[in-house]
Amino acid sequence: MSRQYIDCRDYPSTMNCSVALSADNDKELLEAAVQHAVAVHGHSDSPELRKQLVSMFKPGTPPLQVTAQAKAA
Repeated sequence: MSRQYIDCRDYPSTMNCSVALSADNDKELLEAAVQHAVAVHGHSDSPELRKQLVSMFKPGTPPLQVTAQAKAA
């Protein structure tokens, strides 16, 4: 499996979180993303949260800078 990532900068919020996480497998990335979502963003660990996070995974590694489109969202 190829490297995947999830990037908070793609989902702007009042917190303006700039954390990006990447891993070589989905399980490892999901566990890190859940821990971040719970500890930093105040979400509750649930099957729904996990499903949503997995749907936000992208192939590759996070870009160094966020795109203009993500900033405008």
